[in-house]
Amino acid sequence: MLQIEIDHLNKHYGGFHALRDVNIAIKQGSFVALVGPSGCGKSTLLRTLAGLEKTSSGDVRIAGQSVIGKPPRERDVAMVFQSYALYPHMDVEHNMNYSMRLKRRPKDEIIERTRAAAETLGLGNLLGRLPKALSGGQRQRVAMGRAIVRNPKVFLFDEPLSNLDAALRVHMRSEIRKLHERLKATSVYVTHDQVEAMTMADHVVVMRAGVVEQQASPLDLYDRPANKFVAGFIGSPAMNFLPATAASNGVVVLDSDGAQRIELKRGFNSGLKLWVGMRPEHLSWKPGSNDIAIDATVTSIESTGSMTFVLVELAGQPVVVAHSGRPETNKGDNLRLYIAAENVHIFDRDTELTL
Repeated sequence: MLQIEIDHLNKHYGGFHALRDVNIAIKQGSFVALVGPSGCGKSTLLRTLAGLEKTSSGDVRIAGQSVIGKPPRERDVAMVFQSYALYPHMDVEHNMNYSMRLKRRPKDEIIERTRAAAETLGLGNLLGRLPKALSGGQRQRVAMGRAIVRNPKVFLFDEPLSNLDAALRVHMRSEIRKLHERLKATSVYVTHDQVEAMTMADHVVVMRAGVVEQQASPLDLYDRPANKFVAGFIGSPAMNFLPATAASNGVVVLDSDGAQRIELKRGFNSGLKLWVGMRPEHLSWKPGSNDIAIDATVTSIESTGSMTFVLVELAGQPVVVAHSGRPETNKGDNLRLYIAAENVHIFDRDTELTL
């Protein structure tokens, strides 16, 4: 069953076209991430769902009912913002149940739902504290608790972890995912961090300049990107791209170095200008049975301890190789790298679409 349906949605700010014919269908109980670079329209789309932005054209349906023209309070959605937006003079308990008190819900119901949400979020012993006495992670959990007590049809998260430090972000990613699985609620999560999107979501929507470039499961986006933009945005470190030209019989010749030829056994028109994409983690020192060999020269080495990123020059282009461990190589070494043919991505250089 579909919980959210976005149908040919457009949003204009004067002459600026912020959302361009957006179509998204979100199943009930799913966790969907909207991801893309700054200014791509993901937060505008979320605010449109919440009713904080008016649509220029198109339709938005929640639980089968159009919400176009309805104010936020009538949409039965709860939003968790990037800023915690807590009332500094109210303790945790009163911050969490403020909306219920405004609606004059029965006192017993307010107490029961507040305590249940607090226990779910590990805030049971903090209900009497003011926001200033809480850590950043605790404040973010209070903001989430304020949404949970409303028991909405849809949870909307607008980059809720961007103000936290790296270690706390990793912890809160896990907490939000566990919370989603426990509540079985429909969640839409905006982030510019593709790692967050890949690790938390069931379904990822990749946006650029107000357009949905591709939407699929995280692994489908990684394995089968629709175009060069998605291929480069999904994955860390980012995919390497090398300009090339198609020769005969499925052979691709890397530009700037006619000696580097890749046999892919795929049918391309001879002379077609291409981008060859290789993920850093797919390039290896050791050959497989049918791997393609490519010669490169080491330009620098960066190690994190468990991982080593070897920067090489390949056909006159900078390329990153991700190696698990500590390879015995030095700056200036000539390497022979290997990659399986099925892990080589090819894009049309003019359209940037996957071939």
